[in-house]
Amino acid sequence: MKRKMIALFLAASLAACGGCGTARNDSDALSSVSYSERTAVSEASCASSAGESASAAQTAPVSVAAETPTPAQTETPPPTETPAPESDEVTSETVAFDPNWTYAGNSQIHAGTAVLYTAKPSLRKNITVCVNAGHGTEGGENVYTLCHPDGSAKVTGGSTAAGSTYAMAVAGGTTLLDGTPERSATLSLALLLKNKLLDAGYNVLMIRETDDVQLDNIARTLMANNLADCHIAIHYDSTDSDKGAFYMSVPDNAAYRAMEPVASTWENDDLLGDSVIRGLSAVGVKIYSSGSLEADLTQTSYSTVPSIDLEVGDRASDHSENVQSTIADGIVQGVTNYFGQ
Repeated sequence: MKRKMIALFLAASLAACGGCGTARNDSDALSSVSYSERTAVSEASCASSAGESASAAQTAPVSVAAETPTPAQTETPPPTETPAPESDEVTSETVAFDPNWTYAGNSQIHAGTAVLYTAKPSLRKNITVCVNAGHGTEGGENVYTLCHPDGSAKVTGGSTAAGSTYAMAVAGGTTLLDGTPERSATLSLALLLKNKLLDAGYNVLMIRETDDVQLDNIARTLMANNLADCHIAIHYDSTDSDKGAFYMSVPDNAAYRAMEPVASTWENDDLLGDSVIRGLSAVGVKIYSSGSLEADLTQTSYSTVPSIDLEVGDRASDHSENVQSTIADGIVQGVTNYFGQ
């Protein structure tokens, strides 16, 4: 009977505490069990429960929770800066003569600066046209420079006689029949041409935008060589018959055409000239003869890019704004003809 009561006590203890607590106070069940017997049973019960718990702890899989980074531990990438959109405007910069350019040592007047205009991004063709308003260098007629880079003599006449090795750095130019200096007439046309070229998407290197710029013909040509894709110098011829427009083509002289840089560029010079004459003719500008006249010029003798001296008329020609605007339209069309865009 005593053993039965011990068994009941053990069962009651396990049910009440899960194996390791204090048993319920059941006086009826324990009334006949001595203190020492109850103590022995309780200790045995606890030992059994502890053993089972330890066994479960040894065999149960260990679960390791993934560490969740705190906000302080989480690295946030820096914000990406979005570049500001390029303004759709014409921009400009002043450019100076570089004494390190090829043939720079032959220039005698180069303290002046030019202005490089960049067309609007929405129109830009990435082609730069040098617009050179002829003449307009104070004192240029009193300074002389080598006609050719190699020091050889001129093969045709003009403002400087054939056989000469030196020419005026910049001639003073003629005077139109109404009293307008050639330098002023070429400048007004150059300014109109600049705007029309920019509107067509061409960048423009303006050699001169005032009555005077201290850049001789060699310096102007070298600026075009290094900063532009072609070079157009604007002039009015010294005749007074209103004979029309033409360009100065490269002389058909074997020695001259064999001289560098002429040998590498003269064919493109003439292609540019022919293209511009076609453009002028298309807008109704009067053209002289075949549209060209041979001449050995300092400009084309030093050019490494397609280059022409364009005579848009002579002393008797109308140089009003409307007429010059039409001439500018024709030049733009000719440039487009040449570059194909």
